[in-house]
Amino acid sequence: MPQPNRPMFTTTADALVIVDFSPRGPGGPEGSGSPRGTRASRSPRCRRAPGPYRRLLATPGARAFTIGNLLARLPMGMFSVSAVVMIAGTRGSYALAGAVTAAGLGATAVVAPWTARLVDRHGQAKIAVPATALAALGSLALLLCVRLGAPAWTLFVSYAATATTPNLGGMSRARWAHLLHGDESSLHVANSFEQALDEACYMLGPVLAAFLCTAFFPEAGTLTGVVLLVTGVLVFTAQRSTEPPVRGCGPSKAPFRAPGIPPLLAVCLAMGAVFGSMEVVTIAFADAQGHRSAAGIVLALQAAGSCAAGLVYGASRRAGSGSAEGRYVWCTAAMTTLLTLPLLAASLTGSLLLLAVALLIAGMATAPTMVTGMTLVQRRTPPGRLNEGMTLAVTGLLGGIACGSAAGGWTAEHVSPVAGYGVPVTAAAAALMIALTWTGPTRT
Repeated sequence: MPQPNRPMFTTTADALVIVDFSPRGPGGPEGSGSPRGTRASRSPRCRRAPGPYRRLLATPGARAFTIGNLLARLPMGMFSVSAVVMIAGTRGSYALAGAVTAAGLGATAVVAPWTARLVDRHGQAKIAVPATALAALGSLALLLCVRLGAPAWTLFVSYAATATTPNLGGMSRARWAHLLHGDESSLHVANSFEQALDEACYMLGPVLAAFLCTAFFPEAGTLTGVVLLVTGVLVFTAQRSTEPPVRGCGPSKAPFRAPGIPPLLAVCLAMGAVFGSMEVVTIAFADAQGHRSAAGIVLALQAAGSCAAGLVYGASRRAGSGSAEGRYVWCTAAMTTLLTLPLLAASLTGSLLLLAVALLIAGMATAPTMVTGMTLVQRRTPPGRLNEGMTLAVTGLLGGIACGSAAGGWTAEHVSPVAGYGVPVTAAAAALMIALTWTGPTRT
């Protein structure tokens, strides 16, 4: 008897016949190109490999801290819009609303690096929870001051008290860097995923804030944001298995003094001015068109374009290869070019619908630029100071957002909302000029 997995030879008349009893499939004689090979490729053993984001979230403990992180970061897209709508609706001044949010963001730019340094030295859970509690009290104080008609200076003080809000995005990226240490390809996917989460929060946050403030009462957006922030931080910090270990006060230099970090922070400052001015100007433009409640949706479309582009950028293997500095310049140039579309749509048509489409397209360059920038920050930050280094980048963005909010609010009120769209274009051009003149070596 022949063996079941070996060919059997026999003859019929003068012809030699070979009968093959071996299994058919990709590894069999017929290969994957035959009909039987095709059927075998559909077997459970030949399923398609999971995508990069499924593999990322399959990391032990990743899904748990991502849920808490998402809840805590969603209010980041709500607070400023809620404050602008709440203050402008009760005081009738976009300039005051922009100035108050600018003061709060400016205070955050000063306080956040110190909070991040404490996180690196003492651990995420020990610092993030009390810091979040103080920030929540500041938001509630702002709500009461607006509600009770307190003097304008109390609005500045209250909103500045929110500066202790921990950098949830930085802490999450620090966890990924700890879990995926040495795997540059997976880190690229993780950075893209985190940026997509940022954009998703800034996409959903303004919509939710505008809906709550207009459908219920002006303070509803701030109240909801406080609840989500506190709940999310508690869930996030409860995941102790993925928390990076505390390294204490090491001999490494401060991130601000590390080679290549100062020009990166300068670019972040200019890019923050893009975001801050775009937000205030868009709200003012929608209000001038008689559709203030639609401002959140219009801003969400810009974040939607960025979110989609970030996911595609993270899934692309080519996007994570080559010189990060070169990619940074090209991404910044693309962002500058695309930001001219909202200006053209607002000035030539005055249509809120066309403006929304222009913002959707313009947002597609944001996430790739931010992902590449954060990659450079991670590479250049000294060991043991990663959260502080990334927080410095975020504070650069916040400082720019503060300046952009004030400049955009002033331009929208004293010139016109249409002219206000020239502010983000100018800021993006400044970011491009800094990126073009910066050629620092990559830290290894």
